[in-house]
Amino acid sequence: MPTEPESQGPSLPPGAPAVQPPPAVRPPAQATRRNSVRTPPALASGRLAPVLSGGLPPSSGDSMPDWLEPAMAANGIGSFDWDIRRDVLEGDQRACTILGLDSVERDRFDRTAASFLSLLHPEDAPVVRRRVERAVAELGQCGAYYRTVGPNGTMRAVRFRGRVLADAFGRASRMVGFVWDATVELHKRDRADRLAQLREERSRFIKEAARALSEAVTVRDVARVFTELPLPGLPPDGLVLAAFEAGRARILGASGYRSQALAVWDRAVLPAGHPAAEALRNRAPVFISSREDFRDRHPDVWEQTSSTGRGSWAYLPLVASGRAIGVCVVSFDDERELDADERTLLSTLGGLVAQSLARARLHDAEHELAAGLQRVMLPRTVPSISGVTTAVRYLAAGSGLQIGGDWYDVVPLPGGHVGLVIGDVQGHDVHAAGIMGQLRIALRAYAAEGHPPAAVMARASRFLADLDTDHFATCTYAEVNVDYGVVYAVRAGHLDPVVRRADGTAAVVPVAGGLPLGIDPDQEYRVTRFSLDPGETVVLCTDGLVEARGMDLDEGIGRLTGTLARPLPVADEAARDPLEELADRIASQAADSNEREDDIALLLLRWDGPAGGLAAQQLRRRIGQADLARVAEVRAELRDALRRWGVAEFIDTAELLSSELVTNAIRHTDRDAMFTARLYREPASDGGRARLRVEVEDESDLWPTRRTPGEQASSGRGLMLVEALADAWGVEPRGSGKRMWFELSGASAA
Repeated sequence: MPTEPESQGPSLPPGAPAVQPPPAVRPPAQATRRNSVRTPPALASGRLAPVLSGGLPPSSGDSMPDWLEPAMAANGIGSFDWDIRRDVLEGDQRACTILGLDSVERDRFDRTAASFLSLLHPEDAPVVRRRVERAVAELGQCGAYYRTVGPNGTMRAVRFRGRVLADAFGRASRMVGFVWDATVELHKRDRADRLAQLREERSRFIKEAARALSEAVTVRDVARVFTELPLPGLPPDGLVLAAFEAGRARILGASGYRSQALAVWDRAVLPAGHPAAEALRNRAPVFISSREDFRDRHPDVWEQTSSTGRGSWAYLPLVASGRAIGVCVVSFDDERELDADERTLLSTLGGLVAQSLARARLHDAEHELAAGLQRVMLPRTVPSISGVTTAVRYLAAGSGLQIGGDWYDVVPLPGGHVGLVIGDVQGHDVHAAGIMGQLRIALRAYAAEGHPPAAVMARASRFLADLDTDHFATCTYAEVNVDYGVVYAVRAGHLDPVVRRADGTAAVVPVAGGLPLGIDPDQEYRVTRFSLDPGETVVLCTDGLVEARGMDLDEGIGRLTGTLARPLPVADEAARDPLEELADRIASQAADSNEREDDIALLLLRWDGPAGGLAAQQLRRRIGQADLARVAEVRAELRDALRRWGVAEFIDTAELLSSELVTNAIRHTDRDAMFTARLYREPASDGGRARLRVEVEDESDLWPTRRTPGEQASSGRGLMLVEALADAWGVEPRGSGKRMWFELSGASAA
């Protein structure tokens, strides 16, 4: 029964598994046979020249076949033997040569595992060590590629294959195996790795190019993306993207070229012999690998092309939906023959650019159509009206066709007044825009004819209903009396106006509302009246400004009033009118969003008043013969005017007497009446008194007659009141009809 050896020899190399002491008894015969491995003949025969250790001890039981040594020599295979317990590594002459151990290295190499690992590339040494440790632990086999680094930095590749042998006690004792030069194999593997990496880069490039081109919206975006693409493996020295329109080439974008070199081809007809024309004609790429090749194949255009200094070219036709729409030119300074993979990559890129360019051209055409149609539908200019300043803005939706039914209008009215219109036709398409254009013209015509705001809105609603379009429209119409800043507003399902006051505050002005236009042709609308002080601004807008996804109406109105309340630049110090600055400020809140789903129409009017900030001291209004509601409006306007003129003490008397004169004219004639109120001021040297003169003109030749009514009479007291309360009154003939008037006098507060 064998006993355990006295000494287990030197320790294993770092990382090698420790060898446990054998059991006290001999392993069973079956285990011994399983763990016993024949020593390789190359090591056991002693025929290989010992190099590292002076030779390997021959094995007493084995001999090497005669054919093995010549076979190993012919294939450049060396052998090694590593004594695990003593940590001694031995090998033959070929193994030494393969490892690159010259005489100096042999002196430095101490035959230990650590010394061997020091010869390996730092990246490969841990891999070899882990595999050897695992083989020792499992009494198995291992192998690996590794690189050795010589003293002068030279590197060679080696492959080894070894097997761990066990002693009689089943412990790892030796590792024997073979080594051979694998530099050629490693170069093949490196080349394969490089090709795989290049293919991966090209695949990644195609994905990134497809993503970038899919996000390009306009033709300019496509040109920018194409000229900035970094082609993997073959960085070009020049890129050109050209569209083909009406037989002419239009340069859309380029990089790596002087502008003068491309100017000769821009907007020019391509000669039949040009490679770009050939690519477009055949719907196939044209690759030119050298200057000589270009000169031989396309001599007619070589002179213009040679000045660019390029050495090779790729002309890629851009074909979309079976139609050639342009060409890409990829050029290089050096002469090169593109391989199949490179040509496939460029052809794929050309297909991506073609689809993106076709989509972008369609988008640009639709955008130009929408913008042109919208420009036609909206007023080209806003009229300049003395006493007021206006500013308008229109912002198309951030997506879609960018055309819709939002509109604004400023209408000069008889008597120097001005009408403001803001509206929104249901829908966001060409149909809505067409309806908007018809409705805007109709409403403008009704207003210009001199109809009061309620009548203008009612007629517009009837007009839209008669069109039978199944569309409705919201609208706000406001008539501004420029003389003294009174606004008469009518609302049809639209937003209330917002007023920025002279003190900088802003608030919504509630306006009586009615149904949107086109729903009920018999709808009657109510008029809401409010007044402005000089410098105050009326703001009208569509709902796209104050409503959006994630923002309700109350929040949008609050944001708008907050914007209006911020200080404005002083008019004398600003480069432009503060009202324009205010319009830009409001519009910028919504213009930043590309996801805006609705158009925005914005209209601002500031009532400037006459010089000095005082309202004009004259009021003229026409009163329709059947428009009795106009009488109440005129009374309200007169109250405001007298208050602004600084003669508030005249209000009650003037309102009463004016009502009597107007009522008398309407009842006893069948024509309209013209109401005029003027304030005259005496010079301060004459006492500075104020005199109010009110006139009512009609076209009737029937003069009023003063009479004394009975106690039960319901009429006949009008002239009695005028005579009793007015400082002076009278009736004057005028061509056709007459003029009734009265005057009130008092101290002037101005």
